[in-house]
Amino acid sequence: MIEGVRIKTLRVIPDERGRLVEILRRDDEIFTKFGQIYITTAYPGVIKAWHYHKIQTDNLAAVAGMAKVALYDARENSPTYKKVEEYFIGVHNPLLIQIPPMVYHGYKCISSEEAIVINCPTEPYNRTTPDECRVDPFNNDIPYNWLKKDR
Repeated sequence: MIEGVRIKTLRVIPDERGRLVEILRRDDEIFTKFGQIYITTAYPGVIKAWHYHKIQTDNLAAVAGMAKVALYDARENSPTYKKVEEYFIGVHNPLLIQIPPMVYHGYKCISSEEAIVINCPTEPYNRTTPDECRVDPFNNDIPYNWLKKDR
């Protein structure tokens, strides 16, 4: 696993009325601190990548549809330098992915319906000086291909 990335399997509690899923609690071992909560979505086939943060840690969970989340460790001093990982998260695999600063990440909607992703970063968004460094999804030095893998 990429150094500093943590995964939490989300517990789904269904009953005859619907379901409840706890994503992140302040008493979770994985919890660091609270910055804000927001929802981001992607339509089928859409890629939202690549970016990293210098300060904040992201906590991503997909609550509708399915998303392929890819990570790339570009930190030269990391024991997992240049490692790539991918996770499939959403209704069929409820996970929380904690992504530390300086790790590139992005996601692609792989379901036939919109993927709805919740992020609970450790820092609030700073509109004046955003903690966000973006890279083109295809034209970059990251050894990852967003195309579907028909194996």
